[in-house]
Amino acid sequence: MNLEFFIVRLRANRDAIAGLLNELSAEQARWKPTPKDWSALEVINHLVDEERDDFRTRLRMTLFHPGEPWPPIDPEGWVVERAYAQRDLQHSIQQFLAERAESLSWLETCTEADWDATYQHPVGPITAGDLFAAWLAHDLLHLRQLVELHWGYLNQVATPYTTRYAGDW
Repeated sequence: MNLEFFIVRLRANRDAIAGLLNELSAEQARWKPTPKDWSALEVINHLVDEERDDFRTRLRMTLFHPGEPWPPIDPEGWVVERAYAQRDLQHSIQQFLAERAESLSWLETCTEADWDATYQHPVGPITAGDLFAAWLAHDLLHLRQLVELHWGYLNQVATPYTTRYAGDW
């Protein structure tokens, strides 16, 4: 496991996520392409909960308590249950930054971690290295989602003008 690479990328993703959310109006933060899609505000609050309640917690458990069951999570349900859409964007960004800072501080202490430590998940065994790689991939999936939200919102507010000169999406 190239721990330094993963830490550098998590730090860069933190900055990219915050950068995509800074300066959004309240309208844009809550805008959704369709009712079933997530808004940028819902995405950042999902990332806060995933940072704290999923990836950091489950990675720590896999490394140091691999036989203990992981605590349950409900990312889809939390959007409504935890009222993500009613939260303040700037406060949510700050929560994400604080949680990521805690994760990065902890990960920097994991120089001797056994990345092959395995958790027996119902879908099959998951190593600590798998979980760490998934954490980084999760960031990238939501970065893509945030970019797509920016693209959709731009095309809505640009009407009657188009973005076709920029190229195909």
